[in-house]
Amino acid sequence: DDLTFSCEPGSVTGFLGPNGAGKSTTLRILTGLAEADAGQALVGSQRYRDLDHPARTIGVMLDATALHRGRTGLETLRLTGRAVGVPAARAGEVLELVGLKDAGAKRVGGYSYGMRQRLGIGVALMGDPEVLVLDEPANGLDPEGIRWMRRLLRSFADAGGTVLLSSHQLREVQATVDRLVVIADGRLVREGTLDE
Repeated sequence: DDLTFSCEPGSVTGFLGPNGAGKSTTLRILTGLAEADAGQALVGSQRYRDLDHPARTIGVMLDATALHRGRTGLETLRLTGRAVGVPAARAGEVLELVGLKDAGAKRVGGYSYGMRQRLGIGVALMGDPEVLVLDEPANGLDPEGIRWMRRLLRSFADAGGTVLLSSHQLREVQATVDRLVVIADGRLVREGTLDE
């Protein structure tokens, strides 16, 4: 409902609100999976569907449980790589980056929820994007996985990347983000730095 906010390069923005606030709908509109009634959602200065190479611009993880359970982790990343036009070797690099090198030959159906979350983040990273949009990425991660994710997102932002992170885990958000966008009933409630 007239929701307007922006995420800046070099920062991790936390996207918060109660269940039903409109967070997932907003992320779906941003990534071209749903249509806004009015206005526009832009990545840089373009709509998602107008990007020449979307996966090289924006990496997205909206639902890690949607990964094909019959494929291995390595197959999942190789297929993603083929679809987005990156070299096959990138799949091995990303498996290592997300801490699944030793599980690459295992079928996704045998992965724990936390491992699927890591693989979902890996899929988002395959195109080496400038922007990451992650919906509840800490779900299912153990304490070590949460520390890993914090380091990954911080290094991504420190290298000039832009991160939009939706979460219900307030402690995790507090330890990870620079800025917050809070919505309720589809409306902006508050936007600003974590200190503000």
